[in-house]
Amino acid sequence: MKKVPATELKNRLKGFRNQMNQSHPEWEIAVVFSKINQYYFTGTMQDGMLIIPRDEEATFWVRRSYERALDESLFENIQPMGSYRDAAPEKIPDTVYLETEVVPLAMYQRFQKHFPFKDIKSIDRDLLTLRSIKSEYELSLMRKSGKIHENVLENIVPDILQEGMSEADLATKLYSIMIKEGHHGVARFGMFETEMVLGHVCFGESSIYPSYFDGASGNYGLGPAVPLIGSRQRKLKKGDLVYIDIGSGVDGYHTDKTTTYLFGQKTEDYIQEAQKKCVEVQNDIARMLIPGAIPSEIYQTIMGNLDKDFLENFMGFGSRTVRFLGHGIGLQIDEFPVIAEGFNEPLQKGMVFALEPKKGIESVGMVGIENTFIVGKKRVQNV
Repeated sequence: MKKVPATELKNRLKGFRNQMNQSHPEWEIAVVFSKINQYYFTGTMQDGMLIIPRDEEATFWVRRSYERALDESLFENIQPMGSYRDAAPEKIPDTVYLETEVVPLAMYQRFQKHFPFKDIKSIDRDLLTLRSIKSEYELSLMRKSGKIHENVLENIVPDILQEGMSEADLATKLYSIMIKEGHHGVARFGMFETEMVLGHVCFGESSIYPSYFDGASGNYGLGPAVPLIGSRQRKLKKGDLVYIDIGSGVDGYHTDKTTTYLFGQKTEDYIQEAQKKCVEVQNDIARMLIPGAIPSEIYQTIMGNLDKDFLENFMGFGSRTVRFLGHGIGLQIDEFPVIAEGFNEPLQKGMVFALEPKKGIESVGMVGIENTFIVGKKRVQNV
């Protein structure tokens, strides 16, 4: 069993306390409920909560499974609990810091019954800021994920495309291959109630079909109840664009990659030119990912240099365009910072971005590219 090293866990807790001391000098206690952030700090995902006092030892209280937590984690202080009552300290501060984006109201009310604080404040931004800078350990896992992505999408997929196969056929075959290659099996998102198995596997116009997903592309999916994976009815035919936007991951850490293929016959020149332009835009952004650069300024510079014709249906289709060019990535595919307006903090060494310039083409589908990049000391590195 691969365990997150104890030194890694200690450094993360130390980093969190430093972050809180800077952004909330008055803080006394923070409580982490989400399994993603539990894993970040403890190396295991359980039904429980992590209590982080300012000046005392942090405790991971576990309802289920305490035994598994002990087996998986090198976190120093793991305790069993039957209910929140077991974890309640003698003195409760007036203000408790929580993940307000993910804690349901009913859970909050049960928690407050045994932790009778007066006020709550959010730690969501603090956690995202802390997680945005990856350690060498984290980067090593993302590089492994990137190798899986590269091999599967660039070397394997072209040989498994067959005329008459459905999107669902390709997606299920692709999932099996990804697992065999070492993918951890899911694509995790921070967006509320956003589920993904792999990502978008699309033929032709399917990739510009409307979707609740906050990204440039869409897909038909299996149906209204499961708008994911791929359509059973949409079959691959000569001349189709095959658009694959999927996540890969190793031990929790993701990379994101999009590859567009042309199946069976040559396409129109304007479609190929749009694809080439997306690649150029990706490379232009990548060259700007250096420590000290401002994400919002990168976004404004790139968008300001694109001509009017190319901007039509850029980063989406019709009214469904998105206003970003890339996003942070790690334990979740959609992390901070984002290459978009409003993100004005300078980039730092160790940040990782998925860059994804894409363009919808009516009756054809989505063209574009996506790859994952690390902000190095002086220049960007391709994962």
